[in-house]
This record gives sequence, C-alpha cells and structure tokens, in this order.
Amino acid sequence: MTKKISIIIPVREINDYVREAVPRHMELDYPDFEVLIFPDEPGEEVFSDPAVKIIPSGKTGPAQKRDLALQYASGDIFAFTDDDAWPEKDWLKNAAAQLEDPAVGAVGGPAVTAPNDTLRQLAGGKVYESFLCSGKYTYRYLPGKRCEDDDLPSVNLIVKREVFEQVHGFDSSFYPGEDTKLCMDIVNTGKKLIYSPDVLVYHHRRPLFRPHLKQVTNYAKHRGYFAKKLPQTSLRPVYFIPSLFAAGVLFGPAVCLLCAPLWWVYGTVLAVYFGLAAYSLRDCHNLRLFVLSLTGIFATHIGYGLFFVRGLLARRLLR
Repeated sequence: MTKKISIIIPVREINDYVREAVPRHMELDYPDFEVLIFPDEPGEEVFSDPAVKIIPSGKTGPAQKRDLALQYASGDIFAFTDDDAWPEKDWLKNAAAQLEDPAVGAVGGPAVTAPNDTLRQLAGGKVYESFLCSGKYTYRYLPGKRCEDDDLPSVNLIVKREVFEQVHGFDSSFYPGEDTKLCMDIVNTGKKLIYSPDVLVYHHRRPLFRPHLKQVTNYAKHRGYFAKKLPQTSLRPVYFIPSLFAAGVLFGPAVCLLCAPLWWVYGTVLAVYFGLAAYSLRDCHNLRLFVLSLTGIFATHIGYGLFFVRGLLARRLLR
C-alpha cells in the first residue's frame, strides 16, 4: 500500500526559488503526496494545484516551521527540504522504497548543486564538493555509496511520521544545526538513518564570497558549540582540522620571524595545501570558476576554523 508523503518547505516568504521548485515537485513520480509551504505571513500567492498548501506560521525559525508538520500534514511520511531546492522525479519513490524496511526511521541523500546556478554559486558548490573541504562528507554534495549515517542535512531528509512524533520533532531553537539534533535523536531510538544516492535533490548554492562565507561560518559556530553539547555526532577530529590550519596560517609568520629556518616549512605546507586544493578541482575546466573555487576553499577553511573556535568557547548559542 502506497503511503502518503507530505513535503515540508519552511520559508520566510514565497520567493522565486519556491516558484521554481513547486512545479518540479508536482512532476514527482509518486502517486500520493502534498506540498506544505510555511511562510511567515500570508500573501496573495496561490498555486493552482490543490495539493499545494500555503500555511502562514508567523515569524519563527525553520525548525519550528518544520515541526508544524505534526499539526498540518496528513502524510505518513514527512519529506523535509528547503525553499531553494528541487527534487529529481524519483525522489519520493526511491525514499519510500528505503523506508519500507521497519528498521529504517529516516532516509536522506545528496543535495547536488543546481545546474542553472550562476558562476559564483557554482564556485560555492565546487568548494563543498572538494574533498579538501568536505573530506569524507562529499557524498552530501555528490552521489556516493549507500550507507548508514547519523547526521544528514534537512535540505533532503525524509522521516517516518511515527518516528518524528516519537522524538518530538526537531524540538530545537538552533539554526543551523537543528537537523544534527533530529538525526541524533532518531539514531538514539534504535532506528537506522540511511543515506541513499538515488534520493537526490538539487540545491541552489550561496554565491562566493560573502553569502557563502556567512553560511559556512554560521555552520562552523554551531558545530563548535555542538562539539560540547552534542558530542555523539559533533566531537570528531575532522571538525577541528580547519581551526588548526587557520591557526597555522595566521600565527605561522610570527613563529617564523623568531626562527627563520621554519619559513621553508611554512611555505612547503602552503604549497602542498594549494596543490591538493587544485587537484580537488581537476574536473573544473573553466579558468574563472577554477580561480574562484580555489580561493573559496582557502577562505572557507579560514572562516570555518575561526568560527568553530568561537562556537566551542560560547557559553550559550541559539539561532
């Protein structure tokens, strides 16, 4: 029996990304679904399909908007995504197949850079796709191998309603990072969280440099805070590496002034770093895109490293 799926989209206001995404949602290869959009305030926007519902939520955060699914959604499964993302046609069909396993509580997949993005947005996507920036987590931005996971982004996260109810929803005032808490709560129920490469959405990136770095540093600040508060999924060595790198880049010259022979070490490390960064962009054949992405990788590491420490030292951190 086909289970009904409710697609949940939190948004401040109906924007061009939503207008682009809704028609793509309506083309999904799945027999029974609805689309619930939660803007802050009511507006004049009306979508012609009755399966699309606009429900004003008042001024509140994305986590609180997503939790409204428990009140307004009629589906047996909740498919969470963002206003600036749109799915492959088989998104729901593939997700529903994974959720047929009673041991699986939720499934997610890659959020691939939208092919119609601008050059600076594509560069932001290349930064995330680089193994030097995302390490083993590149599968969040490019299709990887199916695996069990414990932390998937809410831009592409499909959860059984019964499991969502069991963990009391996102129940979080954090943003970003509310998805980290939800995934941890799901795993702690004993249910599996599955990453499946065929459960795919396309995601518009923040353009380099300011919007991209604002997003990255916000992620970093919350990850640093979560390293203390949610160590089960956030206290991992890989999250500390950018901070060590940033410290080396910023304070290395002062140390080298005290010990001149260390300049060659400093220079060698940077040469190797940029060599690896360039290698990670080897499929980038547009010179301008390559230069933007290379610079973006470096700026991302510095920004992430500094703000991770800021979050780590914070006594209290809310959205």
